[in-house]
Amino acid sequence: MKHTVTFLPESVTALVNQGESLLAAAAKAGVYVHACCGGDGVCGKCKVLVKGEVRSDKGNLKQEDWDKGYRLACHSFVESDVEVTIPELTTKGGKALKRKPKTTRAVSAKALDSLVGKWQADPPVSKLYLELPPPTMEDNIADMQRLLRGIRQQLHPDKAHLEPHYDLPQLIKYLPRTLREADWKVTLLLLRGKKKGENFRIIDVEAGDTTAKLYGLAIDIGTTTCSGVLIDLRSSEVLAESSGYNGQISFGEDVISRIIYAARPGGLKALQAKVVGTINSIIEDICRQLIISPSDIAYMMAAGNTVMSHLLLGIDPKYLREAPYVPSVSEFPLTKAAELGIHAHPSTRLFLYPCVASYVGGDIVSGVHACQMAKSDKVSLFIDIGTNGEIVVGGKDWLVCAACSAGPAFEGGGIQYGMRASAGAIEKFQIHPETLEPMLVTVGQTKPSGICGSGLIAIVAELLENKVIDQQGKFRRDLDTPRVRQGSSGWEYVLAWKHTSLIGEDIILTEVDIDNLMRAKGAMYAGYQTLLESVGLSFADLDQVILAGNFGAYLDLEQAVCIGLLPDIAREHFYYLGNASLLGCQISMSDMGRFREREATRQLITNMELSENQDFMQHYMAALFLPHTDMRLFPSVQEKLEG
Repeated sequence: MKHTVTFLPESVTALVNQGESLLAAAAKAGVYVHACCGGDGVCGKCKVLVKGEVRSDKGNLKQEDWDKGYRLACHSFVESDVEVTIPELTTKGGKALKRKPKTTRAVSAKALDSLVGKWQADPPVSKLYLELPPPTMEDNIADMQRLLRGIRQQLHPDKAHLEPHYDLPQLIKYLPRTLREADWKVTLLLLRGKKKGENFRIIDVEAGDTTAKLYGLAIDIGTTTCSGVLIDLRSSEVLAESSGYNGQISFGEDVISRIIYAARPGGLKALQAKVVGTINSIIEDICRQLIISPSDIAYMMAAGNTVMSHLLLGIDPKYLREAPYVPSVSEFPLTKAAELGIHAHPSTRLFLYPCVASYVGGDIVSGVHACQMAKSDKVSLFIDIGTNGEIVVGGKDWLVCAACSAGPAFEGGGIQYGMRASAGAIEKFQIHPETLEPMLVTVGQTKPSGICGSGLIAIVAELLENKVIDQQGKFRRDLDTPRVRQGSSGWEYVLAWKHTSLIGEDIILTEVDIDNLMRAKGAMYAGYQTLLESVGLSFADLDQVILAGNFGAYLDLEQAVCIGLLPDIAREHFYYLGNASLLGCQISMSDMGRFREREATRQLITNMELSENQDFMQHYMAALFLPHTDMRLFPSVQEKLEG
């Protein structure tokens, strides 16, 4: 259930889920509330006056303030439409401080139906229940022929010509016993052909009527995180989901590190075992939620970048990083999941989305397929921001893609207090323009313990906009605040003092951290420019920008534009698609018609290598600035900085 929170005196509103904290709502609305403990409730500075129903506790709020209707924003949770008045901040001398204007804007998730379209329940596997007559002396045909006859009699006459194939020798081995123990009442699991009109294949025979259980698992095999969604294939309904860190992280955080590790003795086998173990953990968690068995999952569809796909199948990825950067295979064979070590019924098939090139994999094909770029009249820019950023531009007549190594900054890597987006990570940040005191919101609203990728972008954007740092990412030395200081590795900003942090030490952002972010965002922006120019286009020609990946869920659009990560174009052109890789798998596994379009999508995509492209290097050097050396590309940011 959604509720409206109105913040006064700004009269800014935010639409939030029931149970969300007022502090999180303020961050979403772009309204500054003084809160430096991340939402843990220990600093007591986020005092607000509330009218409306909230679930709250007094915490360390004074009784007289509680009686007047004041609440701590971090410990007050929305139960209805509420009105929140933020008290006026004053200096020690009683002077009123100016209010911070709202400048942030979340990425729009509007009209996603126009991107992904509709899909129907028409999966690649189906079940057919049969009640067969037992054999007699007069009718003593072989068990398999009896089964095939039953199929022909059961199916509609216009499908009777589709003589099914069946798996040998596996099916024959257990068919006789299954038929007799089930009193000749069995359910067949049928796998449809990849192309329209192809015969289906019998891949399993189950005792009794099991048609009520037809589950499919969609899997996104990410370099950092793997995610899974269980779908009822009869209705396309999502039943459960789970995720976990890719176990391969212990061998390296990026794909290059893992390619190198795979070349060691036993390295490839170890990497395969780690990702299989991660997938099994996801399956076990989902099955635990629904109280089902892994053997109940009839089909699996997965997508990952080219390296992850190779490693899952145990294919040597060595040549992916050597010119001319050629994958071992671009279309992966339909595989029995159990043969890879995945906890599944021996008959369960695993389909992996095809890749385009060494660093543009099935996850991008799946995402582009999901948002129907290959069928759209619009010129779209598809962006998946991460350690290995992938970019696709085009429409129904052509698609061009590229990958650029942005580095681990967006995942919290290479940052002194960087961390993944787990409990305690600073994910939202604002700063007061006069006091330079921070507003921190952490994942889980606990004491801060570090900075995740979205928090890093928010911090740098706020420091830039409030002139704490210059466009080269250097701190001003003349500011009257203890939070800007010279540390052991240069100048830094103190985000949280040690007495308010979870780790018992000051959490800081350094100039080195900012430089690492500038390199990461510079690589992404240079990739957009290079790809667009290669087809004679500019940012002005874009009809829509589609942001994919889990990272985009926490990205503030204005802050991302402010640092030069996203182009400064009309904000209504931006769409957030979420985990597009997982969505593509979900759609394809639900709808065979949509699934059959994936190959046409892949064939339309042309890859461009940026690693040796001189234009890319020039654009990259120009983008190592906040937001860019050419401010004509960022008119809205220039207006903010000059104002």
